[in-house]
Amino acid sequence: MQPTPSDVHVNAPLTNVSIAYLQDQAEFVADRAFPPVMVAKQSDRYFAYDKGNWFRSKARKRGPAEESAGSGFTIDNTPNYFADVWAIHRDVDDDTRANADAAIDVDRDATEFVTRDLILTREVQWAATYFTTSIWTGTSTGTDVTPSTLWDASGSTPISDIRTQLRSIKKKNGFRGNKIVTSDLVWDVLQDHPDFLERIKYTQTAIVTTGLLAAVLGLDDVLVGGAVINSVNEGQTDSLDFLFGKHVLCLYAPPRPGLLTPSAGYIFNWNARVGGFMRVLRFRMEWLKADRVEGEMAFAQKQVAPTLGALLASVIS
Repeated sequence: MQPTPSDVHVNAPLTNVSIAYLQDQAEFVADRAFPPVMVAKQSDRYFAYDKGNWFRSKARKRGPAEESAGSGFTIDNTPNYFADVWAIHRDVDDDTRANADAAIDVDRDATEFVTRDLILTREVQWAATYFTTSIWTGTSTGTDVTPSTLWDASGSTPISDIRTQLRSIKKKNGFRGNKIVTSDLVWDVLQDHPDFLERIKYTQTAIVTTGLLAAVLGLDDVLVGGAVINSVNEGQTDSLDFLFGKHVLCLYAPPRPGLLTPSAGYIFNWNARVGGFMRVLRFRMEWLKADRVEGEMAFAQKQVAPTLGALLASVIS
């Protein structure tokens, strides 16, 4: 029967719990690196302006009764996105609910469980789409760059290495890189690196924080991806490791999306569906004698401008 009860009614309390949980995830970078674009359709096109025409000086002197110099730019309307729907559920059976102690809220636990899964899935997709080798061309070489002296070795120069790539992004696009994304592994090295400690030794804390690192490099944000992933199936011995490896991604992304606004990437959130791009439902599964808590997210992650990103690959040993 269409529509189904879950299509016409969203369980607001569970959704609110889920959204609050989503906003509290400091270890995840997917929703902070690139500006989200709220879209009305699951798939659609977006426009890409020809970059070269915006950086030519075509104005010319004009004499009396002469026409001005003419110029223009081209627009590519072929780029597109498709927002896949990702879903996960957990069933809460009647017996478990009845046997739960008063301090345990099984519905809330189920909501946080499915929300965590969705957030982690979104982060995994972000890392696979953006935090990987051989896709960014904004570096000084046009390909991934590995420092000649790795940052956990004596004599390394992470500040100079990063600044070189931020400057390269500006040279190729007119916009200096304003964010970097890295991992816990690299961040631990940077926090103790003399290249940074020397510059902040007279600050109030004299401890490298992401805010101080951003200030030293002239960045809007330094994002440290701290997600941990279990790479084996349920029932097997756990195998946990950091999701983000030993890279640093330098990029340009605006504070918010807009027309004529370049960005290394965008996340298209299909927000016009019932309940928005993310929703958590609870509905009865009578044949199981259980309530199902089901979460969904609908989004597309797109690399938009490869020259607006520069990957420093394998910067530590």
